[in-house]
Amino acid sequence: MPPGFIHLDSASAAQVILLGFIGGVLSGFIGSGGAFFMTPGMMNLGVLGPLAVGSNITHKFGKALIGSRKHGELGHVDKKLAIFMLATAAVGIRVAVWIMGHLFHGQGDGGKAQSAGADLYISVVFSVVLAVVSFSMLRDIVRSSGTGDSKPSRKIVDFLTRFRIPPIIHFPVADVRVSLWVVLICGLATGYLAGTIGVGGFIGVPAMIYVFGVPAAVAAGSELYLAVFMGAFGALSYGFAGMVDLRLTLLLYLGSLVGVQIGAYGTKVVKESIIRLATACIIALCVLSRAIAIPVYLRQLGYINYDSAWDGTFQMISKTMLYVSGISGALIILVFVFRAYFQRRRLRASIVSAGPSRVSEART
Repeated sequence: MPPGFIHLDSASAAQVILLGFIGGVLSGFIGSGGAFFMTPGMMNLGVLGPLAVGSNITHKFGKALIGSRKHGELGHVDKKLAIFMLATAAVGIRVAVWIMGHLFHGQGDGGKAQSAGADLYISVVFSVVLAVVSFSMLRDIVRSSGTGDSKPSRKIVDFLTRFRIPPIIHFPVADVRVSLWVVLICGLATGYLAGTIGVGGFIGVPAMIYVFGVPAAVAAGSELYLAVFMGAFGALSYGFAGMVDLRLTLLLYLGSLVGVQIGAYGTKVVKESIIRLATACIIALCVLSRAIAIPVYLRQLGYINYDSAWDGTFQMISKTMLYVSGISGALIILVFVFRAYFQRRRLRASIVSAGPSRVSEART
């Protein structure tokens, strides 16, 4: 077995499938890849951080391919915008993989102590970025509940329109005009974060909406189209660096391909305000879960000193909090889905019992 790869027995394999299922439910419900749950989840199972990111970004490639095709059929993909962002996103991924490889391969024999630097790096970036995302979402929820306006803020878009730095590019599907330099900078940030923590969509989609002024549906579809190429490029980059465990990728697929269907149906029966609030709360708990594990890596690197027996306690609290957030979110979604399903069945039964005329009326 290659250095750093974990031993997979039936129990750990089942846990990875469960991670994939919960991540898939959250992915279909939220519209993100679910990496914010699966990457730290694998790390809590003992998977070294770089392998968790590499395996997850490889897993995201297949899901993005399916999702972008569906969005494309609806006319929600601006390929021109995605390709322009890809130009620097690829650079961002290469920078992220280079940093990860330096931290991972340059410090020892592939064990836990060696991976501490990379794990700390992933955990800090993960916690900071997603804390900002969660806070921004909660702030928008409070703002919209106070004003009744659910549309995204255009403050950044309006500010940037004052400084129209040439060349200005028109993106036809999104129907926006944006400076090429702004697009390239956002693409670089998206690629870097996708390559660092496996979560590029949480930057790419908000950037398209709040910075470019792209409609939300087009932003989601275009980011998925971009994620196809970022996922493929990231998978190859991590794979050539020896930081992809295909066993984990396949197990994640087993769970996520089922979960994503349930989550996608949940968006049809749950109010948008509840979706946004649930998303912000789940992300916040995932951030707190990863932050709790940071002292373990700091001790392994010698930056702080405490009894190593506490490592297990920190890891257990981190793992428990992550699973509580993910399972609670998935259960809430499942409750709404099954409630809607049984309501439809009762409605159909009542229509059938009312007679053929009511059935024909319901069909029309």
